[in-house]
Amino acid sequence: MKKELLIATALVSTLGAASVANAVTATMSGSHHTGLKGDNTDAAGTNDVTSQVVASSFSVSLSETTDGGVGIATSFMLANEAVNTGLSTAGLTLTFTDGSKLDVIKGGNAAATHDVSVPGGAGEAGVTVTSTNNAPDGLDFFGEATAIGFEWHSAADFMADGLKISASVSADDGAASTTAAALESSWGLGATYVTSAGDTALTIGAGIADSEYKDSVTPPSNGANGYHIGFSAVTGNLTVAAGYASGDDVRTDTEYEISNATVSKVGVKYVSGDVTLSAGFTSGESDDNALGSVGGTTDSKDITEAGVSYAVASGVTANLGWKDIDANNEGVNDTTAGSSWYIGANTAF
Repeated sequence: MKKELLIATALVSTLGAASVANAVTATMSGSHHTGLKGDNTDAAGTNDVTSQVVASSFSVSLSETTDGGVGIATSFMLANEAVNTGLSTAGLTLTFTDGSKLDVIKGGNAAATHDVSVPGGAGEAGVTVTSTNNAPDGLDFFGEATAIGFEWHSAADFMADGLKISASVSADDGAASTTAAALESSWGLGATYVTSAGDTALTIGAGIADSEYKDSVTPPSNGANGYHIGFSAVTGNLTVAAGYASGDDVRTDTEYEISNATVSKVGVKYVSGDVTLSAGFTSGESDDNALGSVGGTTDSKDITEAGVSYAVASGVTANLGWKDIDANNEGVNDTTAGSSWYIGANTAF
C-alpha cells in the first residue's frame, strides 16, 4: 500500500510539473449583482410586483504567444446565472504581429462587432412583453453565424487613420431543420472610424450582413439581412450617441419570418466624478408572419429609460434605473408592457 501511494504521489507530481511548465496564461473575471425590481404592467386589474434580481457570472480567459509573436487566445464560462441563457464559450483568436486578428471556430458576424453602443438606463429595470412581439430593440438584430466560421479584424488605422474593419463568413454545420428553421450560411462586413472635431471625439460604426436559413417543411422566403449605422460623440464628460438599423430576420424558436424591421436608438450619458447619469430612447417595429410568407401585422416597441450609477468602491457600483415600454402586438395594444424600476448593486472583478 505504501509503495502504491509513493507511485501515485510521484505520478501526480510529474503531471503537475509538466502542467505548470506548459501552462498558458489564465485570467479570471466575473460579476455578481443583486437588487430589487418593481413592475407595473398596463393590464387592467393587475398589481404592482416587487421581486429580487440576482445575476452572477464567472469566466476564464486563456492566452499565450508563440515564439513567432502570434497570440493565441480563447475563453470559457463557468457560470452565467440569470444573465443570459447558457454558458458562453469562445473559439480561438489569433493575434498577428501587425495587430490584425482572426477568430476561428465560432467566429461570429462582423456586422455585430461594429454596432455603436448607445447609452440607456442602469441596472435590471424592464418588463417582459408578449413573446410573439417581434419588434427588435437592438442594432444587431440581424446577422447570425454558425460554429463553422471565421471573423477577420484589421489592425488599427487600416488604410486610413482611425479606421478598423472586419469581415466574417460561416458555413452550413449540418444542423437538422425538421422541426424548426436552421441557419445555413452567413457573411458580414463592418467598420468603425474614430476621429476628432475640436474637443469632440467622434466614433462612427456601420455593418451589413446576410444569412441564409433552411427548413425541411417550409423554408423562409427571406433570410436574415440588413444594415446598421450609428455614431457616438464624446465631449469632456458628455456622451451623445444614436443608431439606426433596418432589415429582415428569422426567429427559429417560434418559426416567424420577420420583415421590414427597423430600430432607432438615441441616448446620452454624463459622468461627474463617481456618478454617471444616463438616458435613452428606442423605437422598433417589424412585420411578422409564418415561414414562407412575408408581411403580416406590425409589432412595435417604444422604450424610454434612465439611470444613475454610483461607483461606491473599486469594482462596486450602485445602480438606480427606470424603464417604460409601450408596445403593440399584431397592431393591438400589448398590455404586458408597462414601467419598471430597479435599485441594486453590482460587484465585479
